[in-house]
Amino acid sequence: MQFPELDAPEAPQQPIEFCFEDVDIELPDETILCEWLMSVAAAEGKSIFEVVYIFCSDEHLRGINVEFLDHDYYTDIITFDSGEGATLRGEMYISTERVAENAQTHAVSFAHELCRVMVHGVLHLAGYGDKTPEQAVTMRTKEDFYLAQLPI
Repeated sequence: MQFPELDAPEAPQQPIEFCFEDVDIELPDETILCEWLMSVAAAEGKSIFEVVYIFCSDEHLRGINVEFLDHDYYTDIITFDSGEGATLRGEMYISTERVAENAQTHAVSFAHELCRVMVHGVLHLAGYGDKTPEQAVTMRTKEDFYLAQLPI
């Protein structure tokens, strides 16, 4: 018996997708966001094949954190990486409640903090960590650098 050859995964129509699980927020201009995020990936020597952002509540994201990472606490983003090499592919779950609280804490707009968290996820997919103090400094520096290039 011969098995059919499997084709490579077909590229999605849009390499970046935005979904809303149990929240309803207004995003900054989606076209500009997508172009910016793709330019960040390119600057890091990567290309985005398929990245899905899922915006959700604290409780929804905490449930994912418990179920998949065995962490029982709130967080602003969880990134699931399914890419290889220079191709970025993954899902990012973002708690809009954490983003709003962080924006207030750091005295920035919700949109600014949301973009910080979104680029944070792309940087994770590109291979950057944030577990050690040195990694966290590198991550924050890169976030600030790319946020300064955001045209909104």
